[in-house]
This record gives sequence, structure tokens and C-alpha cells, in this order.
Amino acid sequence: MKKIITTLAAGTLLPLALAACAPNQGSGVSTEGSTSMEKLIGSLGESFTNETGIAFTYNPTGSGSGIQAVKDGRTDIGLSSRSLKDEEKALGLKETLLAREAIAVVVNPNNPITDLSVEQIADIYTGNITNWSEIGGNNEEIVLIGREAGSGTRDGFESITQTEDQNKYRQELTSTGDVITAVSQNPAAIGYAAEASVNDSVHALSVDGVQPTEENTQNGTYVIQRPFVLVTKEGSALSENAQKFFDFATSENAYELILSSGAVPAHS
Repeated sequence: MKKIITTLAAGTLLPLALAACAPNQGSGVSTEGSTSMEKLIGSLGESFTNETGIAFTYNPTGSGSGIQAVKDGRTDIGLSSRSLKDEEKALGLKETLLAREAIAVVVNPNNPITDLSVEQIADIYTGNITNWSEIGGNNEEIVLIGREAGSGTRDGFESITQTEDQNKYRQELTSTGDVITAVSQNPAAIGYAAEASVNDSVHALSVDGVQPTEENTQNGTYVIQRPFVLVTKEGSALSENAQKFFDFATSENAYELILSSGAVPAHS
């Protein structure tokens, strides 16, 4: 069963265990896609409903599923934490950059490692470095945690570290929260997750000496980052209410909401 977060007219968020709903039920707005955008979209959806009274739903199924849902006409707006591929654009899909977010590389709090270079991260994930002791850590075999194929977080991470089709994952998990939980429970694990979702149960490493902060994401010095995009159909008009949400999310009115969710607005 898929989880759908619904923002009611009163502005409350309710997690519902429902099957994927069709777009434009009643006069509401439906969105689907990236699990990494849950905090951001939840904040935008709640504020939008509070201001307009228009119901809003978000189905966190992953970037690939959100893109497919737009293509199939099952949702108003898709949510992706990766840029569209050329073949997806060729199918008539369009992306609008909403924000950027750091992808944090996380380890267990008991791991003494605090900083890695992009090259070391790539060597770890491709199996060239297999034990933490090789880079100054504990004498433990490294356990590689990653996201499932089609994940925007995985696409961003692998593109920047240049490790596509080379990673030696021990586990491929289906959400940001699952990655954080897995790393928090294993002292030898390493994973990657949306920076906004990182909590005290894991430790976010600096990369080449740069922390994954908002400022470092905005100025580009933290290099492991990815886009958050809204996906629509080229040449196909949104419903009136979906267009209202789209305009709200991409306006200056959403600036502080995006920042408070841990992302950096595209036009900051």
C-alpha cells in the first residue's frame, strides 16, 4: 500500500494508507514523487491549503514513480530529486527547478571518521576501499547502504561521485528514512540521504573539508547536491488549482518555507 499525505482545508497533515489516487479528485491538487522532498512539499502543501482552502495530496513514491505518474496522467505535478533525462523530455515531460539540496554522506555516530574526499567516497562505494581502517577508522568491514534504482537521491549521488553501475551496495533501500535508520543501527555502515532529513541518530560527514550546510550548498562549495524539480507535461495545461499551487511554490512567497525545510530556493 502506498502512503499518501493529505493536507485538509483546515491545514492539518494526515498520513493515510491508501492506494494511489487519481488526479484532480474534487477540486484538490495531487502530487507524487520524491521521498526526499517530503518535508519541503509537506510545508508548501500545508501553507497553500491554509491560504486557499484547496485540498492538497502528496504521495511519496520516489522520483521515478512520480515522473511516470505525470506521464500516465495519474497526478497533477510530479516531484523529482533529479533532473529529467533526455528520453523523459522526449516523451513531452517538462521540469521546473524549485530548489537545491545537499546530499549528506552519513555514518554511525560511533564511527570516528568525520571527513572524506569525493575520491574516497567513490572508492568506498565501488569496493576499492573495503575496511574503515584503510582510511583511519575502526578495523571493520564497510557496509554500503544506498537507495533503490530510480531514486533521485541515488542518481544525484552516483552522478557526482561518478560511480554509476559500479556500486557494491549491501542494501538498496526505498526511502531516505530507511537509509538513516539502517546506518544508525550499524556502526560499520555508510549511506547517503537528503541533508534536511538527517537527525542525531547519524553523523553527516564533511566532504573535502566542506560541511553540507545551506550556505555551502548555495555557493556550490559542497559538491554533493541535487535539484528538486516539479514535473509537468509540456504543452498541457494544469488544472486551475494545480496551477495555483505551481505558481505559489515557485513564487517569492515560498522562499522562507523552502529554506525552513532545509533546501535552497532556486532563485535565492
